[in-house]
Amino acid sequence: MLSLRAAVRTRRITSVGVKLVVLGAVALAFGFAFFIWLLPDQEPALDRNADGIVVLTGGTERVVEGLDLLAAGRGKRLLITGVNPDTTTSDIARVAASNVKLLACCVDLDYAALNTVGNAVQARRWALAHNYHSLIVVTSDYHMPRALAELSHQLPDAALVPFPVFSDRLNLEPWWSSSVTTRLVLMEYLKYLYANVRMRFDWLSADDGRHVADARG
Repeated sequence: MLSLRAAVRTRRITSVGVKLVVLGAVALAFGFAFFIWLLPDQEPALDRNADGIVVLTGGTERVVEGLDLLAAGRGKRLLITGVNPDTTTSDIARVAASNVKLLACCVDLDYAALNTVGNAVQARRWALAHNYHSLIVVTSDYHMPRALAELSHQLPDAALVPFPVFSDRLNLEPWWSSSVTTRLVLMEYLKYLYANVRMRFDWLSADDGRHVADARG
């Protein structure tokens, strides 16, 4: 049987634990609200050009948008990072027939990146190799906050210009109307939280010697 002092101590520990859980839940809720606020809610209108354009793969819409930006002179070169090893320049040309000439001269394909961290590392290597100080970032609307966070971590001195791609299959307005969309946004929020915590204790990723493949190859 617990003594009175031990019972009081146990009650206090339990009370503190409950308060910490409640505070944690409130912090997560406010953080999620801030994350939703960060999500783009309208088609972008670029008011500036950049040295280069980086597309984080995940859908043909992103690649098409990136090539259109390159064709419009918004950047000097385009990096498509995280390309599937089975994807070739010819495959990309089939979905962007109007920009075939650009694929031969001004587009680089990165097959090394396997996730958003890898995308950012490869974008850093590419930007440094070309001495680029500003990048237009093309990725999905819900993915943009984490992509910008990872790229800012890798390229702290570079100017990043977001160009979110809105998919017809993913309607984030309102995001709570679909269980699939809600789950996607919640998972992306948790990944965004993890990325920000990790980056606080993470040195700039070391260059591992992998190379970006030129689209002409």
